[in-house]
Formats: sequence, structure tokens, C-alpha cells
Amino acid sequence: MHFNTMIKEIVNLKGISIYQKDQLVLDQIDLRISQGEFVYLIGKTGTGKTSLLKTLYGDLNLTNGSAEVVGFQLNGLKSSHVHQLRRRLGIVFQDFNLLMDRSVYQNLAFVLRATGWSSKSDMDKRIMLVLKLVGLDEAIKNKMPHEISGGEQQRVVIARALLNKPALIIADEPTGNLDPETSDDILKLFRELSETHNTSVLFATHDFRILENFPARIVRCHANKLHESDDLLA
Repeated sequence: MHFNTMIKEIVNLKGISIYQKDQLVLDQIDLRISQGEFVYLIGKTGTGKTSLLKTLYGDLNLTNGSAEVVGFQLNGLKSSHVHQLRRRLGIVFQDFNLLMDRSVYQNLAFVLRATGWSSKSDMDKRIMLVLKLVGLDEAIKNKMPHEISGGEQQRVVIARALLNKPALIIADEPTGNLDPETSDDILKLFRELSETHNTSVLFATHDFRILENFPARIVRCHANKLHESDDLLA
């Protein structure tokens, strides 16, 4: 059985090694993330941050160690179960990846329909709720992505990630294309989701200014290992 309904830790990795093709990226790493915990993931380009995130959402196969994410055992996870894993996750990328030919509402409704929602009234309620959660006015639902700012687009992306009430949000450089003030607003939103909605967040970033202004637990990819780190520049 792949899914454990009694989740004590949202992420629990023990002694796993991650490969890209035949190249070792991270070796014998451990990572635990508790429910509602906010964790930064840092490291220079090429040190394995993205590979780790891809492993967590089932895009890279895991062949050794022990790994459980939101109740799913990643070792030997069948491709047919990956979509079930991802329904328990919210994934936010640097690039917004919104459907540019559809309104904000249509972008969100597309995800709900793709994940099994069928009642229009239920979808309407959920869409309005997640837009409110990310601080967007109801009027934005009818706008096209190109009609709103970058910060608003990223809030829509976060709303999209929240649609199915994820236990874990995986954010891969979500402020990389935003100005500092907007980055701060988005970071505060992630922190609020963690603190008030008990949603775990793993937030990958290169932006040391954010880490200094909004301190939290830091894990760092370096020399094929994953380290608990207080030294931002190491």
C-alpha cells in the first residue's frame, strides 16, 4: 500500500541517493519536514536542489534508501500512482506556466476538472476561496493572465497550487522573476500559509536577502550532500 493516511511527518527521507541519468547528484541524504513547517532549500546551481524537488514530486525515480512524502512511499512508486501523489502536493515554479488563452477562473477550473471535480458550484466556491487565501480580489477571476501583474500572476499560481488542499507546497525559485518588494509579499504569503493553514512549505531560493529578512530553517545542497545550514554564503 502506497498511501498512509496517518501522516506524522510530511517528508521523511532516510539515506537516499539521487541520480540524473547515471550521474550521482546527492548521496545518502536525510530530510524531515513536519506538518506546517517552513523550510528554505539553498545551494549553488548544479548542486541538486531541483533534482531533490523532482524526486519529491515523483519526476525522478528513487532506487535506494527510504522516502515517504505526504504519506506515499517513493521507493518503487508506480507511474500510475504519481498523479495521486501530486494531488497531495502544491507545486510552484519560477515560470508561472499559466494558460495564456484562458482567464484566471478558467486556469483554476481546468485544474479542478483534471483532478476529478465536476460540480460547478463546488468549483466556484473553491476557486473563490483560494483567490481570497492568496489576497486576490474576486474581480480578477475574469481577467486574462496578460492583464495582471507578475506578482498577481504568481499569486494565481499559488492559488492553483492550493486548489486540492495540499499537505506540502514545493516552491522552486518562486520569486526569481519578481522585484524585491513583490518577492517579499509572495514570501510573506507562503509563510502565512505555513503558519495559519498548517501547510508545509519547501522553498528553494537563491535570494539571500529574503533569507536574511525572513529567517527560517535552512537546508543546503553542497558537495553531493544535504546539510542543515546557518551559513547562507557557504
